[in-house]
Amino acid sequence: MRLFNLLALLPLLIASPVCAQVTFGPSGAEGEPFRRQDWRVPSPDTDVAARALLFRPAGTGPFRLAVIAHASTQNVLRRAQMPQPDYRALAAFLVARGFAVLVPERLGHGATGGRYVEDQGGCDEADYVRAGRATAEQISLALSYLQKQDFIRKDAAVVIGHSAGGWGALALANADPEQISGIIAFAPGRGGHANDEPNKLCAPHTLLAAAAEFGKTARIPVVSLVAANDSYFTPAFSKSLAEAFRSGGGRDDVRTLPSVGSEGHWMIETEAGVKAASRELGRALNLPGRTATKKP
Repeated sequence: MRLFNLLALLPLLIASPVCAQVTFGPSGAEGEPFRRQDWRVPSPDTDVAARALLFRPAGTGPFRLAVIAHASTQNVLRRAQMPQPDYRALAAFLVARGFAVLVPERLGHGATGGRYVEDQGGCDEADYVRAGRATAEQISLALSYLQKQDFIRKDAAVVIGHSAGGWGALALANADPEQISGIIAFAPGRGGHANDEPNKLCAPHTLLAAAAEFGKTARIPVVSLVAANDSYFTPAFSKSLAEAFRSGGGRDDVRTLPSVGSEGHWMIETEAGVKAASRELGRALNLPGRTATKKP
């Protein structure tokens, strides 16, 4: 019996350890619309590849890169159930203007999973600086990886952030201006809809202080866009946030856009919202006269 047990265990004892190998790059064929393709990009967790969608124009490039950083939530269940963000209307706008567009999913969200590294903490002790920098690191990792691809330009990338993604984009304003030429933040911030209540912010003074902190090291110009009917970060608060960022030394040109739908905070996710923002997007991207949006 002892010999039998030893023989049964022998293959397990001599087998090489099985380690999950993390690979990056395309993970499927191109499809529609706009050469849509699944990609895997680096994350702060070396054991987890972040899922991403890539859209690009026809041709071989090299193309300017636009990275879209999605919104987030403190709710664990909502994060786990988040579908892969695609921002299709915004991607269509950008691809039509010659950009390759990457939409990476960050750790702790949807199918990417992993640990949620951008947790802001409780309302009374919210650490918005740490949360923003954790988001910025993930944006930077994905952007840098794509800029190593032959069909992507190594310079003049644009980061477009939405809500918590926009907050991370503000934290990323200290990056190399040669690598990233501009940042567009749709309703940037954290702590909106505190306790799921519209027009209620978690620790607003802490958020303003964090914006000023980001402004101290900012080197990349920011354009912030907020809809008139945004109940997460109202136009009045968004202006205060931009003023705080500027007080630290950063540049933030905040613009209020018309109301879109029943909740302007999600305008960036809709065709109507992108159409409403098209003029300001064109200005921020230095594309005067080219603001018409093509349908995806």
